[in-house]
Amino acid sequence: MGAAVERHLSGIDAVVATTELLQRNRAMHPTAGMYEAADFQWWWRSPRRTDEYPQLFWFDDDGPVAAAIATAWGEATALDPLLLPDADDDWAESVVGRGLEHAAAHGIGHVELEAVPDGPVERALLRNGFTPGDGGYVEGWIDAAAVPAVSPIADGYSLHRRTDRTDRPHHYIRRSGADVEARLLQTSLYSPDRDLLVEDDEGDAVASGLFWFDPVTQTGLVEPMRTEDDHQRKGLARHLLTSGLALLAHAGAERVKICWSPDNPPAASLYLDVGFVPDRRTRMFAGPTGCVPG
Repeated sequence: MGAAVERHLSGIDAVVATTELLQRNRAMHPTAGMYEAADFQWWWRSPRRTDEYPQLFWFDDDGPVAAAIATAWGEATALDPLLLPDADDDWAESVVGRGLEHAAAHGIGHVELEAVPDGPVERALLRNGFTPGDGGYVEGWIDAAAVPAVSPIADGYSLHRRTDRTDRPHHYIRRSGADVEARLLQTSLYSPDRDLLVEDDEGDAVASGLFWFDPVTQTGLVEPMRTEDDHQRKGLARHLLTSGLALLAHAGAERVKICWSPDNPPAASLYLDVGFVPDRRTRMFAGPTGCVPG
């Protein structure tokens, strides 16, 4: 790789550049890296204190080649170093180190990071004094050819797309805030046609799932999936998931990704039974950036 130029972008411009970087990553390898472009577009759904943070990117003549993205999650801040699959340890060390330095310079004193075991980012974190902690996620994939038939829905429930329910507030408002639909519509990959919800016989949304398709990479992502507590164990999540997978396959997805916590056995059981194949489990790190509080 030739010399890369550092640039700072914020707001939706940073989301656009992150999308380009992760699409470039996926074009180079079908499963490398922890994230899809749709992950960061989903994170854009709610205002965050990092919206105007000057996100750190590196560009070559063809576009972004690396980034260190800070994302506020409540009081915590995650820092995600993003690299292309051909990145070596020296380049990872530079991106991680510069990302920590940049975060510290902007008053972020502590960060949480997720990394692929034995990858260049993890090795850079270990060299910077970070140690792995609890947590991490399992990443699973399913090929479009393996997508199962849509399972039946339980009596008293019905499946809908967001396009069927534009006369009412978005079903994600309760957890993601009043701006959720407007912000999702600012992104390039969100589709109301693949924003699914299950309603009970009173018209209340009791389960939902968002199925993202990236036409640049022919990759699908399921994020998020949720069934309300009082409506679990009725097959709603299976119907929702198989319906969404069918939509993604019809749209042209060659493979679909989903992630789950190892501490959520019911989700793992469903995803494995539907046909997702675990690929790896990430590890979590946390530590100081070097920022000295004022």
